[in-house]
Amino acid sequence: MNLGACTELSRYLAVPSPKPNSTNSNCSSISSRGLRCPTGGYTGGVLSMSTSRRDKNAVVAGAEGKGLTYRDAGVDIDAGSELVRRIAKMAPGIGGFGGLFPLGDSYLVAGTDGVGTKVMLAFETGIHDTIGIDLVAMSVNDIVTSGAKPLFFLDYFATGHLDVDVAEQVIKGIVDGCKQSDCVLLGGETAEMPGLYKEGEYDLSGCAVGIVKQDSVINGKNIAAGDIIIGLPSSGVHSNGFSLVRSVLAQSGLSLKDKLPGGDITIGEALMAPTAIYVEQVLDLVSKGGVKGIAHITGGGFTDNIPRVFPEGLGALIYKDSWEVPTVFKWLQEAGKIEDSEMRRTFNMGIGMVLVVSPEAANRILENRGDTEKAYRIGEVISGKGVIHG
Repeated sequence: MNLGACTELSRYLAVPSPKPNSTNSNCSSISSRGLRCPTGGYTGGVLSMSTSRRDKNAVVAGAEGKGLTYRDAGVDIDAGSELVRRIAKMAPGIGGFGGLFPLGDSYLVAGTDGVGTKVMLAFETGIHDTIGIDLVAMSVNDIVTSGAKPLFFLDYFATGHLDVDVAEQVIKGIVDGCKQSDCVLLGGETAEMPGLYKEGEYDLSGCAVGIVKQDSVINGKNIAAGDIIIGLPSSGVHSNGFSLVRSVLAQSGLSLKDKLPGGDITIGEALMAPTAIYVEQVLDLVSKGGVKGIAHITGGGFTDNIPRVFPEGLGALIYKDSWEVPTVFKWLQEAGKIEDSEMRRTFNMGIGMVLVVSPEAANRILENRGDTEKAYRIGEVISGKGVIHG
């Protein structure tokens, strides 16, 4: 690599390398892979892919008389599915929200992600100190679905010209996210690549690694019809679906500085709200027993993510009006004339994490919920397939 064209600054925390309890050269691992866009990872033919480059001034409209869709915004789910089929031939066994690697009597659980085109709103709003929280959240929320406690996080910050003040704000958000996750920012990479990014632009990616005892892994295999689906509220749009969000914004004629219709903050503030980090709440609930499966609701929404944790032959019945859908989603749907099914497959709709629990655990969770850690009974497991909204 020509150092005149690319300056790479590695950042690592010097710590002793832990010695594994035992390793085995022929041990098997359970892998995860995600290309951002509909689902945040993939399993059973469902892929997450990101299409992150579109002119920020472009107005994208759906077919005449129809509402906007994710495909109109430039994200092709069919292409993602085709890539899944090809990858599966090269790396059988990939699936889940995080990849599991055996280490002694435990699993290391790893996940990697970015923040998609939400960075483009950071450029426009000038809000750079929370996008790092989003970055950490997308990975730690994935690995905690296995019941893993995050250990450390690594980041990658790439830009055409390094603005030290902006980069410092971004890293500050990453540090904040790691504190919320009770994990260490172990290191990272800063890449300055002139000509690859426009002035003032950057991109982010990160990787989280956690650990869970092998006999404590949450994998969904014991889920049964009659189990209860508990939803943990989101803080907003989180960090997926922003290609569609930007299309809606362009079509609406409003700006990020305008007040959110029906709300008391600006559209920019609503959209840039940092992704909720569920690590502490989820691990606390897991420690009390009865949690059988956990799904991180990213791209793909309920439609694609909840079924990922179910054994064959089971589906979900989601109760109508069992939680309050945040104002930002109501505005997005109205302004973009987006169909219910498209909203449910693109956005979290106010529920960022789903736990599948026994009826007894559900009663305990709901009885003990506090003002700061809310939880809702949003549905139940049924015999069948997919997600039904009743």
